Formats: sequence, structure tokens, C-alpha cells
Amino acid sequence: MIKYMIVDDEHIAHDIIKGYCDVMQEMELVQNCYDAFEAIAYLRQHTVDLIFLDLNMPKLKGFDFLKSLAQPPQVIVTTAYSEHALEGYELNIVDYLLKPFSLERFIKAVNKLSLPDAKQERKPVSDQSQHMFFKSGKKYNQVVLDDILYVEALGNYCRIVTLEDIVTVREKISDLLGRLPEDLFFQVHKSFIIAKNHIREIEGNSIRIKEHTIPVGKMYKLNLKQLLK
Repeated sequence: MIKYMIVDDEHIAHDIIKGYCDVMQEMELVQNCYDAFEAIAYLRQHTVDLIFLDLNMPKLKGFDFLKSLAQPPQVIVTTAYSEHALEGYELNIVDYLLKPFSLERFIKAVNKLSLPDAKQERKPVSDQSQHMFFKSGKKYNQVVLDDILYVEALGNYCRIVTLEDIVTVREKISDLLGRLPEDLFFQVHKSFIIAKNHIREIEGNSIRIKEHTIPVGKMYKLNLKQLLK
């Protein structure tokens, strides 16, 4: 679960951000703050994974608040002012959203988060696992990238097959390939993208991943040869 707080002096901004987060799984609002001092007081007693931060607030500006934190959580800036973007990235923010922003742009920002995996039974190699959100029907499903076995194209849809589930999304396989990290995934067939880390064996023109057999297309054998090097 991603625990987030909203720090913004405008009530409507809180409503918009919460509304966007509500359509996604694993997003939990833990605190609404309407100025930076409320946020500072809350963070003295609690920890959060993510702050949605406005910049032009009374009493203490957003970046001054961020600089005051000894160990800030991840931050997505939400502001109407574009001129502070460079300073934001110098402070290692995740993304800089200009108001008014769309749900699609919001999801893109959240997909950049790198947060601890909430599943205690998994033992990730590092302390952080990458997550992405995928739209399935009217909901956005959060998927741990390390859990994805492969992606299969089905016309205008794709099936994302994971260790525990299958998520069907209305996206072209080419669009998904562009979103997935190239160091973790590559295409082996016009209808299949596979996760490198889950390859069990390669034989002839097929790849075994768990109990699944994935075909290798003629046009994609070069990708496989580069992997084997």
C-alpha cells in the first residue's frame, strides 16, 4: 500500500488528487494538510511514502518545506507555476505536474515511483521494487514489475501475466513495450514480450517461463542472440 499525503492550500486540489488516487489500487490517503506547518507536524509523528506538494502556499513555500525535511519521502509537485521545475528536479522530486493535469498525466507521474514492495513473502534483491499502474476496465491495477512473467497481445488488448494474476489491458503491445524498462523486458515475437529474469530455458524457437512456453518469432531472434551473449 502506498501511503500518501496532500499538501496544498486549495481544497479543490485535494479533491482532484484524491479522486485520481481512488481509481488506482494500493493508494491510501493518510493526511490532508493545507499548509507546510501542518505537514511538518504530521511528519514528526508519522511516515509516508509519497507527498503531493503544492508550491505557492502561505506561511512556508513548498520547496522551502521540502528543504526542511531531513529525510523527505518521494514527492510529486502539483502546481500552476512552470518556472520552478528545474529547482524541483535538483531536489530529486519524482515529477512536476502543472495544474490542471489530466488523469493520464497523473498516472504517468505515479508510475515513476520507486517504493518498497508491500508483499512480505517476496524477497526482492534490493530494498526497492518498481511498480507500474495498468488500466483494466475502469480501474488501475498496480503491478510489481518483478512479478511480470510475460505480456501477450490479443488484438487491441494485452494480457499481462504475473506470478499471481492476469491483468487484461486495452493497449497495443508496442505501447506497452515503450512503457516497460528495456533492461527487464524484451520482445521475442510480434505477440509476446517476456521478462528476462523469469526465463527458465531456451530451446530452438521457444522459451520456457514457469509452466508457459513462449514462441520466438523469426524477426526477433536477434534480440535473443544479444541476450545470450
